Amino acid sequence: MNSKTGDLTPTVRTRRELLQQVTAWKRAGERVGFVPTMGALHGGHLSLIEKAKEKATRIVASIFVNPTQFAPGEDFDTYPRDEGADLAKLASAGCDLAYIPTVGEMYPDGSVTNVRVEELSDLLDGIYRPHFFYGVSTVVARLFLHVQPDVAVFGEKDYQQLQIIRRMVQDLGFPVEIIGASTARDADGLAQSSRNLYLKPEERRNAGAMQAALHRASVRLATGESPSVALNEARDLLARSGFEKIDYVSLVDPATLKDLPDTPLATGTVARLLGAAWMGRTRLIDNISVTR
Repeated sequence: MNSKTGDLTPTVRTRRELLQQVTAWKRAGERVGFVPTMGALHGGHLSLIEKAKEKATRIVASIFVNPTQFAPGEDFDTYPRDEGADLAKLASAGCDLAYIPTVGEMYPDGSVTNVRVEELSDLLDGIYRPHFFYGVSTVVARLFLHVQPDVAVFGEKDYQQLQIIRRMVQDLGFPVEIIGASTARDADGLAQSSRNLYLKPEERRNAGAMQAALHRASVRLATGESPSVALNEARDLLARSGFEKIDYVSLVDPATLKDLPDTPLATGTVARLLGAAWMGRTRLIDNISVTR
């Protein structure tokens, strides 16, 4: 609820209603910020709202569990949903409007057009979830057309997604400023994620090892260790901490997301270290910047 009035964040569910409000704001000289979400909001999402408020005078957040980014057998049906709680959290963060469209509103009958950001979508997570980023780029493009924001904020926790959205905006000429916001973390370093709700108590106690492994590897790389040694040490730490399957721990160029050569980083080099691994039935991802 809004801390002053006790009201929930105002909600619209159609593109037409949304356009009416956004148009009125822009005619009044307001700058519109946008934070797309799939709901199940946590502190990380609310930090994106706060970041958007630094860049805009009106904030729209969307809540839409996008079916096109889930493959058969993934958790679309069981993905956590709690609209009332989400609206209360958005109000507490000062969000002005929640856009909660139906699948039919986002993908009208007969829709056959998708957005594909080649190359960037086929690396890292794209290897293990080949459908995922095509669904993400398509729904974000559609949301940009619906919301027509001046600025949009995405979390750096999903670093590959952030880079793909930046490239899509560049290539298609969307008049939207893309802002990356720092990853919100729990006290033990675990990146905040809606899927953390899936972790059993013991798994949650061990999950902070993801950030610890990446941090240790970043220190080793920053002091001149070769990537192969630092990355193998990170994988070993994850395995010892209860991660049963490690999809990848990779050191990449921050812009292209391509693997860097197995040589010590040159002084002044900025790279990105990304990891994805399974703790029980929950897949966790994280990343950090590395500077030599």
